[in-house]
Amino acid sequence: MEEGTRAAVAVPGEAVAQRAGRHRAEVAHTRAAGEQLPPAQADGGEPAPRSRREIYTVLSGLMIAMLLAMLDNMIVGTAMPTIVGELGGLAHLSWVVTAYALATAVATPVWAKLGDLFGRKGVFMISILVFLAGSALSGLSQNMGELIAFRGIQGLGAGGLMVGAMAIIGDLVPPRERGRYQGMMAAVMPIAFVGGPLLGGFLTDNLSWRWAFYINIPLGVVALIVIWFTMKLPGRRAQVSIDWVGAGLLAVAVSALTLLTSWGGTEYAWGSWQIIGLAVLTVGAAAWFVRVERRVAEPILPLALFRAPNFTPAVALTFLTGFAMFGAVTFLPQYQQIVQGASATSSGLLLLPLMAGMLVTSLAGGQFVTRTGRYRILLIVGAFAMAAGLGVLSLMTVDTTLLTSALFMVVLGVGMGFLMQTTMLVVQNSVERKDIGAASGAATLFRTIGGSLGVSLLGTLYAQHLQSSLTGSLGAAAGAQVSGGQLTPAMLGSLPAPVQEAFRAAVTSGVTTAFLWAAGVALVAIVAAFVIREVTLRGSAPAPTPTH
Repeated sequence: MEEGTRAAVAVPGEAVAQRAGRHRAEVAHTRAAGEQLPPAQADGGEPAPRSRREIYTVLSGLMIAMLLAMLDNMIVGTAMPTIVGELGGLAHLSWVVTAYALATAVATPVWAKLGDLFGRKGVFMISILVFLAGSALSGLSQNMGELIAFRGIQGLGAGGLMVGAMAIIGDLVPPRERGRYQGMMAAVMPIAFVGGPLLGGFLTDNLSWRWAFYINIPLGVVALIVIWFTMKLPGRRAQVSIDWVGAGLLAVAVSALTLLTSWGGTEYAWGSWQIIGLAVLTVGAAAWFVRVERRVAEPILPLALFRAPNFTPAVALTFLTGFAMFGAVTFLPQYQQIVQGASATSSGLLLLPLMAGMLVTSLAGGQFVTRTGRYRILLIVGAFAMAAGLGVLSLMTVDTTLLTSALFMVVLGVGMGFLMQTTMLVVQNSVERKDIGAASGAATLFRTIGGSLGVSLLGTLYAQHLQSSLTGSLGAAAGAQVSGGQLTPAMLGSLPAPVQEAFRAAVTSGVTTAFLWAAGVALVAIVAAFVIREVTLRGSAPAPTPTH
């Protein structure tokens, strides 16, 4: 029987042809999908071709799950003023965000490896259940301490949603077809960024801030039902050892780095013993992690991946894209609300030009890859567009109009749209199929770390230039009072005209400086894009044909 299974994998075209008279190819594909993973496929072979109907059905569940992870922070961000007002604990406000981000970063590679070992369907559904449990508990929180703890549980589940969805696409379709579907999944991001703040504001104003968390439950249940009944994936090895030591060391290293970048320059000075201690802990845990991963049989993050062609530059490009993306999303609303006078209620709509550029190029890029099998040109164009977008945003002044800044955002969005999904495609195409989960987890992890570093480092630059500009225009005492107080855009209108003018100029100086430095980092992304070589994508375009 084993020899028959190998023969069927070796010549899948003949097997399909024999069944075609009775069941047609689509039935054969569905049947093959539910069977145990054949030996040849476990060694890195490509998945059996699926019908588009089957893929689109599964894709709907994956997109809902991704929406949960992306939508949550957007909704909660809008509800936070009300949450703090009811629960108190303003001093711990940042921990509500940090706990979620920290848990997500730590859990991502662990979920990815568990999917590689035990099968992605079950692991993915468990991550959804963990996320929903955290959502329900967060909605029931009675104080800020409980909310922070339950947000951590949410983050643990969220770590499996993004990487699980990307890895499952890797299991369903060959790389050349993958671009089309990953581009469609990228459409979830603008929906989350635009719809999240609007939905969060509506729920908070008309129901309760607790519904910012409860809304996840019906969406998650729908995702679970769709995935349970429609997703048929190959089985995985049953008896394996889990690298718990490596997972623990990676958690320590990522946690220390996340706290370092979150607290540095804000909670503590960069030269304080707390920040230096976190830096030492990060380096020490990372070094020990590398030593452990070289020796264990099933490493949580196989170091051999970094020797694969294109993997390292693609991961570097992912890191830099995360740095630019999260930095832009953080500072653009600050500029538009305080300097340009836009309403805080429409904060999600302010980013629509950026997200529109990302959406269009993600979809177009996916179709281009599927039809031509080429991707390197998209990375190069995307890197140049990202650097150009950040560069023109650094040229904004106090008098820049909403239309002009929107056009600048479109340029940045075009670059990010070409890079976001294409880098993940290159990462997955660089490794054997059995390592797709670990590779996707590594890319997602480095994107998260890049975003954390981007927000932290650019935030420090922003704060320094804000303070120095206010000090220069208002004097040391007045500058410190204005920059250190809780000054909202609404409160700014009640201040004297000279103070308003000085504050808007200071915000502009801080934001444009942050964008200028981000543009410099983006230049490194151009180098990484040129380093990546064009490697033929496995699989074929419109009508997949097995080649084993």
